[in-house]
Amino acid sequence: MTKLTKFDASDYLDSEEAIAEYLTAALEDENPDVFLAAISDVAKTRGMASIAKSTGLGRESLYKALAPGAKPRYETIMKVLSGLGVKVTVTI
Repeated sequence: MTKLTKFDASDYLDSEEAIAEYLTAALEDENPDVFLAAISDVAKTRGMASIAKSTGLGRESLYKALAPGAKPRYETIMKVLSGLGVKVTVTI
């Protein structure tokens, strides 16, 4: 019998380009939880403790803000994105 392991996207976010493509694709989804999950995956890749420290958020608060179904404030998301070194742009 083959044992399956849980897929973890953070295992594949090994370059800036991969992270940018991943977050861009997540933003295209209508479900905001998809983008939150993507931010969470990138934060795991970069280290949650490091992101918490750079954003001024507690590590537990960061996990709660990025949990499925969470409704984090705009300011929180912007702090996290800044802590990740991510800049969001809009094009027409």
